[in-house]
Amino acid sequence: MPEPRFLTACRRKPVDVTPVWFMRQAGRYMPEYRAARAQQSILEICHRPKLVAQISLQPVERLGVDAAIVFADILLPFEPLGLGLSYAAGEGPKIWRPIRRPADVDKLQSVDPAQHLAYAIEGVRQTKAALAARFPDVPLIGFAGAPFTLASYAIEGGTSRSFTTTKQFMYEQPKAWHTLAEKLSILVGRFLAQQAEAGADALQLFDSWAGCLSVDDYREFVLPHTRQALQLAGASGVPIIHFGTDTATLLEAMTEAGGDVIGVDWRIPLDEAWARIGERAIQGNLDPAVLLGPRPDLERRVKEILRRAGKRPGHIFNLGHGILPGTPVENVKAVVDLVHGAA
Repeated sequence: MPEPRFLTACRRKPVDVTPVWFMRQAGRYMPEYRAARAQQSILEICHRPKLVAQISLQPVERLGVDAAIVFADILLPFEPLGLGLSYAAGEGPKIWRPIRRPADVDKLQSVDPAQHLAYAIEGVRQTKAALAARFPDVPLIGFAGAPFTLASYAIEGGTSRSFTTTKQFMYEQPKAWHTLAEKLSILVGRFLAQQAEAGADALQLFDSWAGCLSVDDYREFVLPHTRQALQLAGASGVPIIHFGTDTATLLEAMTEAGGDVIGVDWRIPLDEAWARIGERAIQGNLDPAVLLGPRPDLERRVKEILRRAGKRPGHIFNLGHGILPGTPVENVKAVVDLVHGAA
């Protein structure tokens, strides 16, 4: 069987048509997913590998995307770390024991992903088996949160707009910061590698909050730890996607940190971003809000991204972030058809 076009594009080799998948493609915009969520929380779903596999395959069946991504949450490591994690209905995550002092870093539990995140790894294994049975030509993406993003959640105690608590800790307690970031980088890198061992064909590192940093701060406080996580994950031999939001100023530094594919959001034109990351594959970069708008505008913007890609090998079409709740499923499907029809 020939290599799936998604994996071929990750390796910057020519494909028949541009591959496309979407972050949060298994999510709240799909009726099937909402039905599952009506019965259990996100964390309860993540702890049930059979249900994880079922949800992960829903967009493959409905949309015809070129890759599946395992249904999970980037904050799952917080449970075995001892930080406490919950999701209230309609709200973001709550961290019950946030890190605020160096002593809090020292109290973190030692985590072996194979043992303490075995349910998540089993979710990858069962999703891969389900794909092999029903969609054998569709590869599976595993993922994890990057050290900076995880550290930010842990320090802020949840989501943030300014990340001032994170930055204050980073500036005032640099030794403790680097200790925390190193612990997270090793955990994340090993977790990703074990997902590959369980059957993931590619891996994505989500650095969702790195865009709040200056280039200098990124290089000093983030880059070494992200590089370590990516190197540990890359030892698995599968393609690695390095993604962040609002990172137009950080693209060169992110590329230096590593990754076979660099994900970019809508805040920078795709061809400009590609010129800056150099000899890497690129993933992106439609604004997810466009999927809420009129179909002619959606089609125009999709075609513009494809024009900027110029059919060069190594482009994976995606959004600049995840699909938003309330997005019409038919609009998401229309993007898949449009990208696949633009050969």
